[in-house]
This record gives sequence, C-alpha cells and structure tokens, in this order.
Amino acid sequence: MLCKYKDKMHLCMLMVLLLQLLFRTAAQSCAKSCGQKINTCSCHSTCESLRDCCADYKHFCLDIEPHSGSLLGGTDFKILNATFEQNINLTCRFNSEILTEGYVDESGVGHCITPLLYESGWISFEVSTDGVSFDRSGRWLSVHHSKLGPDYKIILVNATQWQYYGTPDVSGDLKMTWIPSLIKAERVNIELWGYNETGEAYSLNWEAEWKYLYTVGRDVPNSGVFSFTPQIAEKPYFLWDLGIIRVSPSTKPDGAQNVNALWSEEHAIAWHLEEAFRKDSAGWALEKCINWDREEKAMPSFLTEITDCPCTLAQARADTGRFHTDYGCDMEAGSICVYHPGAVHCVRAIQGSPEYGAGQQCCYDSSGAQVLTGDSMGGSTPDRGHDWGSPPYKKPPRVPGFSHWKYDVISFYYCCLWSDNCRYYFSHRPSSDCRTYRPPRVAAVLGDPHFMTFDGVSFTFNGKGEYTLVYSSDRELSVQGRTEPVRFENGSLAKATRLSSVAMREKDSDVIEVRLRGRGDELQVLMNQQVLSFSEQRWIDLSGVFVFSPKATNVTVMFPSGTGLEVRAGDGVMTLTVLLPHDLQNHTLGLLGTMNDDPEYDLSASNGALISLNSSALDIFTYCAGWAVTNDTSLFTYDSTYLLNEYYYAPKHDPSFIPIFSVTEDPEDPLLEPVLKLCAGEGAWFCKYDALNMRSLDQGNATLLAFRTQASTKRDLEPVRSCGWLSPPKHGQKEGTLYLEGSKVTFWCHRGYSLYGSDERTCQADGEWSGEETHCVAERRGNIKMTR
Repeated sequence: MLCKYKDKMHLCMLMVLLLQLLFRTAAQSCAKSCGQKINTCSCHSTCESLRDCCADYKHFCLDIEPHSGSLLGGTDFKILNATFEQNINLTCRFNSEILTEGYVDESGVGHCITPLLYESGWISFEVSTDGVSFDRSGRWLSVHHSKLGPDYKIILVNATQWQYYGTPDVSGDLKMTWIPSLIKAERVNIELWGYNETGEAYSLNWEAEWKYLYTVGRDVPNSGVFSFTPQIAEKPYFLWDLGIIRVSPSTKPDGAQNVNALWSEEHAIAWHLEEAFRKDSAGWALEKCINWDREEKAMPSFLTEITDCPCTLAQARADTGRFHTDYGCDMEAGSICVYHPGAVHCVRAIQGSPEYGAGQQCCYDSSGAQVLTGDSMGGSTPDRGHDWGSPPYKKPPRVPGFSHWKYDVISFYYCCLWSDNCRYYFSHRPSSDCRTYRPPRVAAVLGDPHFMTFDGVSFTFNGKGEYTLVYSSDRELSVQGRTEPVRFENGSLAKATRLSSVAMREKDSDVIEVRLRGRGDELQVLMNQQVLSFSEQRWIDLSGVFVFSPKATNVTVMFPSGTGLEVRAGDGVMTLTVLLPHDLQNHTLGLLGTMNDDPEYDLSASNGALISLNSSALDIFTYCAGWAVTNDTSLFTYDSTYLLNEYYYAPKHDPSFIPIFSVTEDPEDPLLEPVLKLCAGEGAWFCKYDALNMRSLDQGNATLLAFRTQASTKRDLEPVRSCGWLSPPKHGQKEGTLYLEGSKVTFWCHRGYSLYGSDERTCQADGEWSGEETHCVAERRGNIKMTR
C-alpha cells in the first residue's frame, strides 16, 4: 500500500488532499451549470452581488450586447467578457434546436447571429466552440417586430406610397433607409420576402411561412439608402400581397436563412402586384375581399370569447391589467390612427382569447367615447390574430404581428382601403360594445406606508418585514411586499417604514420583483432573481406575465388573469396600485383585504379571525404582523449581505422595530403651519402623518399626490351603464353616437318614408333604451310625411 510506512504518511495525505482539491475545482466549473448554486461557489445570477461566483462564471454564463432584437432574426450580437481563438468553429444554438453560424472577430470577440423565431420573449441560447459540446449559455430577448425602435429596422420612406402603389395617382420611385453599421458588410442585397400561413385552419398542420421571393437590388453599396422604381412581379410572385424587405450581406446566397440582416415593417406589397391591380385596383381588391369573406365564413367564430371593451377612454387607460396602449394609435405619442380614422387613442386587450388566441382592439374619440364600426370606419375591431401574438406563439394564428396582418390587416386593405366595401369586413369584425364590461377593483399601498383595500378601508402599518399583500389560493396569485425603515437625510433611522420591494407570481409564471434601487427613485425589476434591463425595450414578454417600463420610475406588471400591478417611485418612496378583475371577488386574502364589497371583512387575519375596523393602531399593527411570509413562501430575492441579514436570516416581521403609531399637532412645532397649509382636502390625514413623522414637506406632498392619483384611478374605473349600439332605421338616419346612461339618439326617415316608433330614445339607468324600435315605412298617398 502507498501509505504502508510512516515516513510516507505525510506524502500520502498531501496527495489525497491535492486530488480532492483538483476534483472539487473541476466540479466547481459553470460549464453547463448556469443558474445553479454549487457547494462552494455559485453560477446563479445573484453571485455577482453576493461575490461568490465560480471563477469561470463569466466565461460560461454569457452576457451579450445587444441583448434584444427582432423575432425575424438577423441580429449580430457579441459575447462579452470572453475571448475566443479565431480559428475555432463557433456555433450558436437557440431554443435547444435552431443552429446558426457564429464567428470570432479580429479582437477575439465571439458573435452570434439570431435566427428567425415565431415567438417573442426570452429565448435560451448556447454556444459551442467545437460543434459538439454546448457548454456556454445565455438568453436572448426576441421582440415583436413592430415594437422595435426605428434604429433597428429598415424605414420605408412614405410608407403610404409603398402600400398604395398602383392605386389611382400613386406612383414614382420607392425609397428606404437603414443604419449601415448594423450590417457587417460593404455591399448588400435588397430582398423581398413574403408571409403566409398554410394548411387547414386550427389544425396541427397549420403552419407559418416566411418565403424568399426575389432580389430587388443586388450587390449595392451599404450606404443606408436605396431607391428603385417598382416593377410588376412575375407569376407566381405577384400572388403574394403581404411581405417585408430584407437587407443582408451580398456575400450570402439569395434567401439565405439566419444571416446578419435588417428587416422593414411588414406591409401590403401593392408595389409589385399584377397588372390587373394597376388597371383597376378597386375591382381587384373587391374580388379579394369577397374571397376573404367566404374564407371567414368557413372558419370558427371567435367573437363570443373575447373580452368586452371598456366604455370610456378613462376606463381603458386605467384598466392596465387587461388593456395596453396600441402603438399605432397613441394620443401621448402623437401617432396618426391610420386604420382608425376619427379615433384619437386605441388600446388592445393584453391577453389573447383562451381557445383561438384572438385579440380585442378598443378605440376612442376626443370626447372619450368608444368609436363603433356601426358608426365609423375607424371603430373598434376584434382580431382573429392578436397583434402581439398569443402564447404559446409559433403557430397560426398566434404568431406575433404576422398572424394579425394575415387575417385582420391585409383584408382591411382589400375591403376598406383599396376599395369601398367595408360592409364585408365589419360583418366579421364588428365592434364589441361595453355592456358586459366590468371594471377592475383597485387597492393601493403608498407613503409611510398607508394601505387602501379593495373595499375602501384605509389604515397605516409601519412594521418592518415581508408581508402578504394579496393572496388567492383559487387563482394561485401571490403578491408580497417588503418594508424597510426610512432614513432621515442625516442618515439616522426614523420610526417609520416604506414599501421597498414587491414580488409577485400567478400560477406557474415567472416570479417578478420590483424594488427601489438604493435611496433614489429608480426601480429595479427582477425575473426569477435575475435583473431585467429595459435599456433596449420598454415591453418584455415573459412566461405567464408581461412587464412594461417606459422609464426607470414606472413599472407595470400584467398577468393573463387580468391582474395588474403598477409600481411608481418618487421622493424615495414606492407606491403600489393593484387592479384585480371582478372574477376574483370573494377569492382574496392579505393586507389589501377580502374583496367582497363588505369592508367589515377587510381586516381578516391569516388565521381567519376578524379584526374590528375601530381597533387601535397597536391592534392593527399586531394584525398586520400576522401576515408575515415565511422563507418557504417568500418570493423575494436575497442578493446582498444586507438582505440576507435583515430579512432572510432574521424574523419575517421584526418584533424589535416599534414605530410611532400617531403624530401630534404641536402648536409650537414650526413645521405645523406649512403642513396644515399643504395638507388639505382628499388625503389630508395621510399627508399630515407623513410630513410630521418624516419632518418633510416633500414627503407629505408626495403622499398627497399619490393618494389623489389613486382616488382619480378609482373614479375612472367607476362602472358605467351602456345600453348598446342603436342602428339607424332602414331608409332613415340617426343622430348621436353615444350609448351610455343619459345619452340620446334621434331618428328621421328619408323622403318618401314615414317614421313609426320613437323619434328619440334615451339610455336609461337599467341599461335599456326608452321608447320603441324605430322603423321607416314607405308612404302611401295621403300620409303625412315625417322627414328631416
């Protein structure tokens, strides 16, 4: 034996220890282990802030730049913090199945080219240096093509000219521009690609297809500008009427897949259609419209399963859990509502319908009233294909953007824009009015912090810890809040806390956490404990949840159920607004109450006991402490020594932190007079409490503004009664396009017809129209004419 003699014992032990050390070192590699925590080091995303990363973490768990791009592919991203030998065969694999060819530049930096994907959201990718072992990994954000900024796609100059080319009075050269540096080549090809969806509708063989058609410009300088005179395409290419322009290196074969490229917006490619279109575009389009009408009649109806539109613009903008601004018709961005003339703002239902993945679009005029297709070509329209796609994406009609164009937009060109036959289109895409719309319920946490429940109860809780704000076992929804002591400007701790982080999950969705970053007003968003960056995209599709962050102080989180959470930061304090759909009635617990229209149940303890609304501040404090989470149920991230010591290893409710339960209005206090002057009207008590407790008028004012914003949101979401659309009588007309309670609609008949029924009807509080249905009947000799 090796250790037989004593003089060899020390050498034996040294060799054993050395072998153990070598084995442990090899086992601590992050190769194929990203996201995991190993015994003595970590490959998890929290390791950098906790400073316990394995030595090769950056080498195998990849950071990239840029981290997002079009789902059409073609983006060239570089791998950061790693160098490669230039003679290696770099291969990139997306979604564990799609291979693309990478390369190493002269600086030793590795690059991948993203592939064509029929889905949006985070896509996993792996990298191999030998084509066999894919031991490095990262993630790529695949983005809905229309949501990309203009710098990352080809711009069709005068897009209307492109899409109406060949119709009366539209001709001339077409021009496009792009940023040359995004294509790694001196010379490029300009290609036309067409989109279609083939196979039997709603069957397993229904497939999406992007097809290379032909090259418009070959081997042209990569100058960022290209113009051409359109020619009628050869058959069968002119049969394609929906397409996109691609710019790619001229060294690549025509139609090569997954190469460095830029893409234009999808558009109606009128500019290459057959001679028949240029001779009689309206007649050509009518024939297409009638064919589409026939196809629609053969497909199952999706109209019964889509959600109803909000009744007013105020409701539509406030219901952020279910609706989001349509980028093509956004009053704040000043966009022109091309497809909805007369509207000033449109929203889309965030979630596609359950069976068919259909979408809903709701449009409103300058008065805030919903625009209906029965009254206007610019009315609200449902969509067979949701513009933003619908999980699980990939297959028709759920492909983001392109399914919508296939079934809802190109047909609008046929029936409404290239010809005057909207009656066909609107027979299949009628506006959904708001008779069954039910606004969400609202609750909030703001200021020092103060809680406003779904049923209108308000109280203050200044505990330190992590607590359940909303919980629904039936809907598998959990929203948790973390509070921390507030610091005065001199660094000392106040006897008050603030909401510093909110974590949430619905069913098996990604866990989202939104937290204050340091002592400033910037919010940080985490997905499954990994920081999300909004530097490139404002909207991110995740698994079972959507996140929108237009700026660092605003984050909105939306779940498929219609639950929405708005997090705002200002003056060092976080404000949370929670919106719950009506079907969660009687299914909630937590500090934001039992949503059942009875305030008496809002202070329900975690053990089921009821606390009186007249309880003392101390009793309410004790009640709230009972809603502390546990480490087993916590959704929070603990990625710093401070968070570990203060919240993970410490009690979830800190019993040693005793706040000030009330403030006194001392006449000798020099702050009292300006506080009383500031804190008046709605929210005055909360304002005074925070200003005096924190010794800050700014803090009091921030609380007052947050309270009034919350109150305004609640008013905007008050139920509104609708009586539904009224049609004009046959052989007559009507005046009035408002159908809410108190609205009036008047009717009259064309010359030669008499009016029977009511010439004016009023929408009543019970949701019914007054009077009788109106008819226009052909006059007989001797009848009195009733015309206008």
